[in-house]
Amino acid sequence: MAPTSTPQTPFGRVLTAMVTPFTTEGALDLEGAQRLAVHLVDSGNDGLVVNGTTGESPTTSDAEKAQLIRAVVEAVGDRAHVVAGAGTNDTRHSIELARAAEQAGAHGILAVTPYYNKPPQEGLRRHFTAIADATDLPVMVYDIPGRSGVEIETETLVRLAEHPRIVANKDAKGDLSSASWAIARSGLAWYSGDDMLNLPLLSVGAVGFVSVVGHFVASELRALLEAYRSGDVTKATEIHQRLLPVFTGVFRTQGVITTKAGLALQGLPAGPLRLPLVELTEQQAEQLKRDLTAGGVQL
Repeated sequence: MAPTSTPQTPFGRVLTAMVTPFTTEGALDLEGAQRLAVHLVDSGNDGLVVNGTTGESPTTSDAEKAQLIRAVVEAVGDRAHVVAGAGTNDTRHSIELARAAEQAGAHGILAVTPYYNKPPQEGLRRHFTAIADATDLPVMVYDIPGRSGVEIETETLVRLAEHPRIVANKDAKGDLSSASWAIARSGLAWYSGDDMLNLPLLSVGAVGFVSVVGHFVASELRALLEAYRSGDVTKATEIHQRLLPVFTGVFRTQGVITTKAGLALQGLPAGPLRLPLVELTEQQAEQLKRDLTAGGVQL
């Protein structure tokens, strides 16, 4: 049975966008993915996003994506929300991925703004609506103009929220003013998609996080969230400040690269990267160790 959700928190509160472990030969490591998923849930995550950018979705095949969903759902699907990335810059392909994710047992869909082809807002509206129409799963749209090249404007988010299955937004826009208006007007469940802004986004109405650093500090993120929700803003701020070295360190370069390196330091499943991503240099690896240690991560 899937974990309980509410309209306020349709996908839980603390989610990690999980890396996709590979074997030393570069193949999909399903056993490693299951072990990592269990570790992440045990550490405090009540949701996992698979096949997102942090899961190297640009370089995994459709078949691998479906296999990964099945493996993670089998491992933790009764304890955590498993949300499957299905967004591409091709609406037809995105629909195929969403349907495959539903068949593989995913509890929800993450649909990123189409990238590179820069559609107008009406194109975005039709794209997300088509994905939401394609399955019975709830959908979290993902607004990240730094990667996609186009933002989801507030008016578009308000219109998308009218769809019964478009229930949430992952916000990596870095614009607290836009977030404030969009939360107030759309009623979407709002998830921070930028770890450095987790606490500020809570202050304008976010309900949780879709994190990358949750690979390392999920329990601290949950403590921050619970402190804020209980009214202890001072404690939440203290936790935020303690985690600053982790927030900064994981994003000194591309986040998948640093996350897989950090997991390897902890002896957890990660494996190599697929090109065009490349491993950290020796100097970068030493800096990552310093950053994670400074933020209280045990290596």
